[in-house]
Amino acid sequence: MINNKKIVVVLPAYKAEKTLEQTYKEIPFDIVDDVVLVDDASPDGTVEEAKRIGIKHVIKHERNKGYGGNQKTCYNKALSLGADIVIMLHPDYQYTPKLIPAMANIIAQDLYPVVLGSRILGKGALRGGMPMYKYIFNRCLTLGQNLLIGQKLSEYHTGYRAFSREVLETIPFDVCSDDFVFDNQMLSQIFYAGFQIGEITCPTKYFEEASSINFSRSTTYGLGVISTSFTHFFNKMGLGNSPLYKMKKKGNITQ
Repeated sequence: MINNKKIVVVLPAYKAEKTLEQTYKEIPFDIVDDVVLVDDASPDGTVEEAKRIGIKHVIKHERNKGYGGNQKTCYNKALSLGADIVIMLHPDYQYTPKLIPAMANIIAQDLYPVVLGSRILGKGALRGGMPMYKYIFNRCLTLGQNLLIGQKLSEYHTGYRAFSREVLETIPFDVCSDDFVFDNQMLSQIFYAGFQIGEITCPTKYFEEASSINFSRSTTYGLGVISTSFTHFFNKMGLGNSPLYKMKKKGNITQ
């Protein structure tokens, strides 16, 4: 705990058997209270490995629900455990768990209710092996998103994220897509609800076992991101009525 805040780390897993233990061992359990792993119907031994290394809360989807569907289960379980701060960490070891104390502390000190680990700040993405086409894709999408949403993030596409309980209880993340665009829809909801997002520099690693989507899926994702940004813009201008922005609590929408 930090400042008496219960911290829960959630691991959305798919075929993470080979990297799970390495990721788990670096989680700072001096401040982390619980770990939740949700396995999205992996064909390997991810669930067995999670139980072997001692993860207490292991949930297995009997059918693959997608990356967004996995996160929905993660966040709902973390909230049911009484989490005050929820940190999503990929169990493929692409992001270092050593940043968890910094991300959690920013939220615990009421500096920002959401913190992203940015691969773009400090040029960590290219140094870590991000393919050039993905880097260019990332920068172009982020520029368009900042213009349409009216913000100034360094990137919207990192998978390393920390949230306060208030944020997760306010935004209707359950209506977001079950696919990869879930991440962007969620950030759009957060900004629409009037919350601020902080960023910290995050080194990243690209290697064979690290999860990644191919060019075709990246294109589909990019189109979804553009659609989400325009939907946000039109709703903010009062020209839309998307269920993405029907917040669970009143009084937070300032845009």
